[in-house]
Amino acid sequence: MGIFDRLTGTRCPPEGVSPVPAQELRAALLGLNRAEEPYVVRYGGGERCDLLAEWRLTEPAWQQTFVRSEITHAVRIRMRLDPTAHELRALEEQWELSRVGTPTRLQVTSQYTRGPSRTVSRQWTIGRGADGRLEATETFRFDSARMREPLRDLVLQLGWTWRGLVLGKL
Repeated sequence: MGIFDRLTGTRCPPEGVSPVPAQELRAALLGLNRAEEPYVVRYGGGERCDLLAEWRLTEPAWQQTFVRSEITHAVRIRMRLDPTAHELRALEEQWELSRVGTPTRLQVTSQYTRGPSRTVSRQWTIGRGADGRLEATETFRFDSARMREPLRDLVLQLGWTWRGLVLGKL
């Protein structure tokens, strides 16, 4: 693995792991969908990719979480399967978000970036502990790696290479 592979987040599966067929990998990735996760994996359709993972920004149950936690970026991962090379090519895209209207909703602004990135948002509550000292308690944590890492780990576990992209075609 070269320096560029490290910069793009490319990872190879462990030695001795046999790659599964593309259909099995696709089904396993779609199987990551759970109501308690802040992202969804779906077929790429009109996005010029095989699969797409994206934040649940527009779903009512999650929209308030994103607004209240003051998340400022949306991330999606477009994925293309290459069955001959047993490689999943992944392109991460990120947009800046702003809050508009009453009630507040999220709106995508014009800032756009490509390639692996990480967005972390935390909220803390400061109060007095039982001993009277000031304490900070983390009340909310949001990390964009919660989407990328399960996808990448599953791909590697099933014997495929995770190829991160920054430039070029998916």
